[in-house]
Amino acid sequence: MSGQLYDGIGEAFEGFKTLPVIRYAEVPGFLALVGDVTGKSVLDIACGTGFYSRELKRRGASRVFGFDISGAMIDAADALERSEPLGIDYEVGDTATLRSFDEPFDVAVAVQAFNYANEVAEIELMMRNIRRSLVAGGAFHLFVQNPDFDFDGPSLAKYGFLCESTGKDNEIGRGIRLTALLEPPVSFEATVPSKETYEQTLKAAGFTGIEWVRLDVSEAGVAEFGAEYWEQYAANRPLTMIRCTA
Repeated sequence: MSGQLYDGIGEAFEGFKTLPVIRYAEVPGFLALVGDVTGKSVLDIACGTGFYSRELKRRGASRVFGFDISGAMIDAADALERSEPLGIDYEVGDTATLRSFDEPFDVAVAVQAFNYANEVAEIELMMRNIRRSLVAGGAFHLFVQNPDFDFDGPSLAKYGFLCESTGKDNEIGRGIRLTALLEPPVSFEATVPSKETYEQTLKAAGFTGIEWVRLDVSEAGVAEFGAEYWEQYAANRPLTMIRCTA
């Protein structure tokens, strides 16, 4: 399902990174969370068009492997790799059926990677596959929708997004409709795992030191728009991060 969903977006997905909340909160915030990857191998889970794969390779990662369930996303990532070769390998793959690797990775990153599972058990299987793919003590960094986002709170429209309830909540978490206000707008439905779902499945897979990390707007974002512009974001944060250790 999610593969077909994103097949319809393809290269347009890169446009997400131009939206204010992505450019001035997600990207700098997540890269700061991941930190120094010099000389480290990185597994990019649900890599999309390879945005973070490229960023982390440019920042000194020794080896980067990205996979995504969407063939269109991987086609776009491969095309970008051909136009600017960085030595990144991409593959179509599903986290729930992730293959084994000859060499485990030092770091794993996952951006919005668990919004399309059908049940909690499937997410636990994904987490176990990721844990198996990391060296002992390896770092796992997740960028996720904030489970505590208030649908009735301040709107995110001026930051480039709408986030609405679909009412399709289940054992995993809350059903949402996310619309990126691009031209034309891109909208899709997902299930945001609850805080309990994330913590339960990470622990079951053997991850330790699980820590939720608040996503703040960068200094550049404050300089560009002013502190007042970001008040609604700070009052109702749509995004957050998690870090833990294999």
